[in-house]
Amino acid sequence: MFGVIIVFLSSFFVEISDSVSKLELKQKQIGLYSLAVVNSLAVTLIFIAINIYQREFIFSPASLPIISIRAILEIILTYLALTAIAKADRSTHGFIRILTMPLLLLVDFSLGYQINSYQLAGIGIIIFSLFLLFSYQGIKKQGAWLSLATAVLAVATISLYKYDITHYNSVAAEQTIMHIVILIFLLPMAFFKAKENPFSFFKQKIFCFQSLINVIPSFLNSYAYAFAPASVILSAYRSSAVLWSVVSGKIYFHEKHLLIKAVCLILLVGGIILLAI
Repeated sequence: MFGVIIVFLSSFFVEISDSVSKLELKQKQIGLYSLAVVNSLAVTLIFIAINIYQREFIFSPASLPIISIRAILEIILTYLALTAIAKADRSTHGFIRILTMPLLLLVDFSLGYQINSYQLAGIGIIIFSLFLLFSYQGIKKQGAWLSLATAVLAVATISLYKYDITHYNSVAAEQTIMHIVILIFLLPMAFFKAKENPFSFFKQKIFCFQSLINVIPSFLNSYAYAFAPASVILSAYRSSAVLWSVVSGKIYFHEKHLLIKAVCLILLVGGIILLAI
Protein backbone atom coordinates (compact mmCIF):
# COMPACT_ATOMS: atom_id res chain seq x y z
CA MET A 1 0.00 0.00 0.00
CA PHE A 2 2.79 2.44 0.91
CA GLY A 3 4.47 1.96 -2.47
CA VAL A 4 1.20 2.69 -4.30
CA ILE A 5 0.70 5.91 -2.31
CA ILE A 6 4.26 7.01 -3.11
CA VAL A 7 3.73 6.46 -6.82
CA PHE A 8 0.36 8.25 -6.75
CA LEU A 9 2.05 11.38 -5.34
CA SER A 10 4.99 10.97 -7.70
CA SER A 11 2.80 10.97 -10.80
CA PHE A 12 1.33 14.34 -9.73
CA PHE A 13 4.74 16.00 -9.88
CA VAL A 14 5.55 14.19 -13.13
CA GLU A 15 2.42 15.73 -14.62
CA ILE A 16 3.61 19.21 -13.62
CA SER A 17 7.03 18.59 -15.13
CA ASP A 18 5.63 17.04 -18.32
CA SER A 19 3.22 19.91 -18.85
CA VAL A 20 6.02 22.45 -18.53
CA SER A 21 8.32 20.37 -20.77
CA LYS A 22 5.76 20.03 -23.54
CA LEU A 23 5.12 23.78 -23.50
CA GLU A 24 8.85 24.51 -23.70
CA LEU A 25 9.33 22.08 -26.60
CA LYS A 26 6.29 23.41 -28.42
CA GLN A 27 7.60 26.97 -28.12
CA LYS A 28 11.09 25.76 -29.11
CA GLN A 29 12.65 27.25 -25.97
CA ILE A 30 14.95 24.24 -25.56
CA GLY A 31 16.04 21.09 -27.42
CA LEU A 32 15.19 17.53 -26.39
CA TYR A 33 18.66 16.57 -25.14
CA SER A 34 19.15 19.80 -23.19
CA LEU A 35 15.71 19.32 -21.67
CA ALA A 36 16.68 15.80 -20.59
CA VAL A 37 19.86 17.19 -18.96
CA VAL A 38 17.82 19.84 -17.13
CA ASN A 39 15.42 17.19 -15.86
CA SER A 40 18.22 14.85 -14.75
CA LEU A 41 20.92 17.09 -13.27
CA ALA A 42 19.34 18.03 -9.93
CA VAL A 43 18.20 14.43 -9.37
CA THR A 44 21.73 13.15 -9.92
CA LEU A 45 23.20 15.69 -7.50
CA ILE A 46 20.61 14.81 -4.84
CA PHE A 47 21.43 11.10 -5.05
CA ILE A 48 25.15 11.89 -4.81
CA ALA A 49 24.43 14.00 -1.70
CA ILE A 50 22.43 11.16 -0.13
CA ASN A 51 25.35 8.78 -0.62
CA ILE A 52 27.81 11.26 0.92
CA TYR A 53 25.83 12.47 3.92
CA GLN A 54 23.81 9.37 4.81
CA ARG A 55 26.42 6.84 3.70
CA GLU A 56 23.85 4.83 1.78
CA PHE A 57 26.20 3.81 -1.02
CA ILE A 58 25.91 0.05 -0.74
CA PHE A 59 27.29 -1.54 -3.87
CA SER A 60 28.05 -5.21 -4.43
CA PRO A 61 30.66 -6.13 -7.08
CA ALA A 62 28.50 -9.18 -7.81
CA SER A 63 25.93 -6.83 -9.37
CA LEU A 64 28.36 -5.56 -12.04
CA PRO A 65 27.11 -7.84 -14.85
CA ILE A 66 23.49 -6.88 -14.19
CA ILE A 67 24.07 -3.16 -13.71
CA SER A 68 26.26 -3.06 -16.84
CA ILE A 69 23.48 -4.59 -18.93
CA ARG A 70 20.97 -2.21 -17.36
CA ALA A 71 23.21 0.80 -18.11
CA ILE A 72 23.40 -0.13 -21.80
CA LEU A 73 19.64 -0.68 -21.97
CA GLU A 74 18.94 2.60 -20.13
CA ILE A 75 21.01 4.55 -22.66
CA ILE A 76 19.15 2.92 -25.55
CA LEU A 77 15.83 3.49 -23.77
CA THR A 78 16.64 7.15 -23.13
CA TYR A 79 17.48 7.73 -26.79
CA LEU A 80 14.36 5.93 -28.02
CA ALA A 81 12.13 7.69 -25.49
CA LEU A 82 13.40 11.13 -26.50
CA THR A 83 12.95 10.27 -30.18
CA ALA A 84 9.44 8.97 -29.46
CA ILE A 85 8.53 12.24 -27.76
CA ALA A 86 9.54 14.10 -30.91
CA LYS A 87 7.95 11.75 -33.48
CA ALA A 88 5.19 9.62 -31.95
CA ASP A 89 1.62 10.75 -31.39
CA ARG A 90 0.98 11.10 -27.65
CA SER A 91 -2.10 8.87 -27.56
CA THR A 92 -0.28 6.23 -29.62
CA HIS A 93 2.68 6.38 -27.26
CA GLY A 94 0.44 6.02 -24.21
CA PHE A 95 -1.57 3.19 -25.73
CA ILE A 96 1.43 1.06 -26.66
CA ARG A 97 3.09 1.61 -23.27
CA ILE A 98 0.23 -0.40 -21.73
CA LEU A 99 2.08 -3.48 -23.04
CA THR A 100 4.72 -2.96 -20.35
CA MET A 101 2.25 -3.94 -17.61
CA PRO A 102 1.33 -7.52 -18.62
CA LEU A 103 4.92 -8.22 -19.69
CA LEU A 104 6.23 -7.01 -16.35
CA LEU A 105 3.62 -9.07 -14.54
CA LEU A 106 4.91 -12.21 -16.27
CA VAL A 107 8.47 -11.31 -15.27
CA ASP A 108 7.40 -10.79 -11.64
CA PHE A 109 5.79 -14.23 -11.57
CA SER A 110 8.88 -15.84 -13.10
CA LEU A 111 11.12 -14.17 -10.50
CA GLY A 112 8.91 -15.43 -7.68
CA TYR A 113 7.49 -12.12 -6.41
CA GLN A 114 4.24 -12.50 -4.48
CA ILE A 115 1.21 -10.71 -5.97
CA ASN A 116 -2.09 -11.19 -4.14
CA SER A 117 -5.43 -11.70 -5.88
CA TYR A 118 -6.58 -8.13 -5.22
CA GLN A 119 -3.45 -6.66 -6.80
CA LEU A 120 -3.74 -9.03 -9.75
CA ALA A 121 -7.36 -7.98 -10.26
CA GLY A 122 -6.34 -4.32 -9.96
CA ILE A 123 -3.67 -4.70 -12.64
CA GLY A 124 -6.17 -6.43 -14.92
CA ILE A 125 -8.75 -3.67 -14.46
CA ILE A 126 -6.16 -0.95 -15.12
CA ILE A 127 -4.89 -2.65 -18.30
CA PHE A 128 -8.47 -3.07 -19.55
CA SER A 129 -9.47 0.52 -18.76
CA LEU A 130 -6.38 2.02 -20.40
CA PHE A 131 -6.84 -0.22 -23.44
CA LEU A 132 -10.45 0.94 -23.69
CA LEU A 133 -9.48 4.57 -23.20
CA PHE A 134 -6.72 4.74 -25.79
CA SER A 135 -8.62 2.63 -28.33
CA TYR A 136 -11.09 5.50 -28.65
CA GLN A 137 -8.26 7.95 -29.31
CA GLY A 138 -7.09 6.01 -32.37
CA ILE A 139 -3.63 4.70 -33.17
CA LYS A 140 -1.30 6.42 -35.62
CA LYS A 141 1.58 4.53 -37.22
CA GLN A 142 4.09 7.38 -37.06
CA GLY A 143 6.60 6.64 -34.30
CA ALA A 144 4.65 3.56 -33.16
CA TRP A 145 7.70 1.28 -33.41
CA LEU A 146 9.60 3.66 -31.12
CA SER A 147 6.85 3.46 -28.52
CA LEU A 148 6.78 -0.33 -28.83
CA ALA A 149 10.55 -0.52 -28.33
CA THR A 150 10.39 1.66 -25.21
CA ALA A 151 7.57 -0.48 -23.79
CA VAL A 152 9.58 -3.70 -24.19
CA LEU A 153 12.87 -2.21 -23.00
CA ALA A 154 11.17 -0.75 -19.93
CA VAL A 155 10.28 -4.28 -18.82
CA ALA A 156 13.96 -5.24 -18.87
CA THR A 157 15.28 -2.09 -17.15
CA ILE A 158 12.64 -2.10 -14.40
CA SER A 159 13.12 -5.82 -13.75
CA LEU A 160 16.91 -5.48 -13.55
CA TYR A 161 16.57 -2.48 -11.24
CA LYS A 162 14.15 -4.32 -8.94
CA TYR A 163 16.45 -7.36 -8.85
CA ASP A 164 19.52 -5.27 -8.03
CA ILE A 165 17.97 -3.34 -5.13
CA THR A 166 16.46 -6.56 -3.77
CA HIS A 167 19.64 -8.66 -3.82
CA TYR A 168 22.69 -6.40 -4.17
CA ASN A 169 22.70 -2.60 -4.05
CA SER A 170 21.03 0.20 -2.14
CA VAL A 171 18.53 2.36 -4.01
CA ALA A 172 20.81 5.39 -3.68
CA ALA A 173 23.84 3.56 -5.08
CA GLU A 174 21.97 1.99 -7.99
CA GLN A 175 20.26 5.21 -9.04
CA THR A 176 23.35 7.39 -8.59
CA ILE A 177 25.34 5.17 -10.94
CA MET A 178 22.53 5.04 -13.49
CA HIS A 179 21.84 8.79 -13.48
CA ILE A 180 25.54 9.53 -13.96
CA VAL A 181 25.70 7.07 -16.88
CA ILE A 182 22.67 8.70 -18.54
CA LEU A 183 24.12 12.20 -18.03
CA ILE A 184 27.39 11.07 -19.63
CA PHE A 185 25.30 10.05 -22.65
CA LEU A 186 23.08 13.15 -22.72
CA LEU A 187 25.73 15.86 -22.39
CA PRO A 188 27.64 15.08 -25.63
CA MET A 189 24.32 14.68 -27.45
CA ALA A 190 23.23 18.14 -26.28
CA PHE A 191 26.58 19.82 -27.02
CA PHE A 192 27.51 18.16 -30.31
CA LYS A 193 24.28 16.89 -31.89
CA ALA A 194 21.83 19.59 -30.78
CA LYS A 195 24.52 22.31 -30.68
CA GLU A 196 23.25 23.58 -27.32
CA ASN A 197 24.85 24.28 -23.95
CA PRO A 198 22.36 22.70 -21.51
CA PHE A 199 23.92 24.48 -18.53
CA SER A 200 23.08 27.89 -20.02
CA PHE A 201 19.37 27.19 -19.49
CA PHE A 202 19.86 27.24 -15.71
CA LYS A 203 20.14 31.03 -15.95
CA GLN A 204 16.35 31.02 -16.38
CA LYS A 205 14.15 30.45 -13.33
CA ILE A 206 11.70 28.18 -15.15
CA PHE A 207 14.39 25.61 -15.95
CA CYS A 208 15.78 25.73 -12.40
CA PHE A 209 12.26 25.10 -11.10
CA GLN A 210 11.78 22.26 -13.56
CA SER A 211 15.04 20.59 -12.57
CA LEU A 212 14.15 20.81 -8.87
CA ILE A 213 10.55 19.62 -9.31
CA ASN A 214 11.87 16.50 -11.07
CA VAL A 215 13.76 15.53 -7.92
CA ILE A 216 10.51 14.64 -6.15
CA PRO A 217 9.08 12.04 -8.57
CA SER A 218 12.50 10.56 -9.37
CA PHE A 219 13.24 10.12 -5.68
CA LEU A 220 9.79 8.72 -4.87
CA ASN A 221 9.74 6.35 -7.86
CA SER A 222 13.19 5.00 -7.05
CA TYR A 223 12.17 3.96 -3.53
CA ALA A 224 8.64 2.82 -4.43
CA TYR A 225 9.96 -0.34 -6.13
CA ALA A 226 11.43 -1.44 -2.80
CA PHE A 227 7.94 -1.79 -1.29
CA ALA A 228 6.03 -3.85 -3.88
CA PRO A 229 6.44 -5.99 -7.01
CA ALA A 230 7.45 -3.98 -10.08
CA SER A 231 4.21 -4.76 -11.95
CA VAL A 232 2.12 -3.36 -9.07
CA ILE A 233 4.16 -0.15 -8.84
CA LEU A 234 4.16 0.39 -12.61
CA SER A 235 0.40 -0.18 -12.85
CA ALA A 236 -0.20 2.31 -10.04
CA TYR A 237 2.09 4.82 -11.71
CA ARG A 238 0.59 4.57 -15.20
CA SER A 239 -3.01 4.74 -13.96
CA SER A 240 -2.26 7.64 -11.60
CA ALA A 241 -0.57 9.49 -14.46
CA VAL A 242 -3.76 9.20 -16.52
CA LEU A 243 -5.85 10.48 -13.60
CA TRP A 244 -3.63 13.52 -13.12
CA SER A 245 -3.65 14.19 -16.85
CA VAL A 246 -7.45 14.31 -16.68
CA VAL A 247 -7.24 16.90 -13.93
CA SER A 248 -4.85 19.03 -15.99
CA GLY A 249 -7.13 18.72 -19.04
CA LYS A 250 -4.58 17.10 -21.33
CA ILE A 251 -4.92 15.12 -24.54
CA TYR A 252 -6.42 11.94 -23.12
CA PHE A 253 -9.84 13.51 -22.56
CA HIS A 254 -11.40 15.72 -25.20
CA GLU A 255 -15.09 16.50 -25.59
CA LYS A 256 -16.10 13.25 -27.33
CA HIS A 257 -16.90 9.83 -25.82
CA LEU A 258 -17.79 11.31 -22.41
CA LEU A 259 -19.50 8.11 -21.22
CA ILE A 260 -16.50 5.91 -22.08
CA LYS A 261 -14.16 8.36 -20.37
CA ALA A 262 -16.27 8.41 -17.21
CA VAL A 263 -16.33 4.59 -17.13
CA CYS A 264 -12.54 4.45 -17.61
CA LEU A 265 -12.00 6.89 -14.75
CA ILE A 266 -14.13 4.78 -12.40
CA LEU A 267 -12.25 1.64 -13.45
CA LEU A 268 -8.87 3.32 -12.91
CA VAL A 269 -9.83 4.48 -9.42
CA GLY A 270 -11.08 0.98 -8.60
CA GLY A 271 -7.86 -0.56 -9.92
CA ILE A 272 -5.69 1.76 -7.82
CA ILE A 273 -7.72 0.92 -4.70
CA LEU A 274 -7.22 -2.81 -5.32
CA LEU A 275 -3.46 -2.28 -5.76
CA ALA A 276 -3.32 -0.58 -2.36
CA ILE A 277 -5.02 -3.47 -0.52
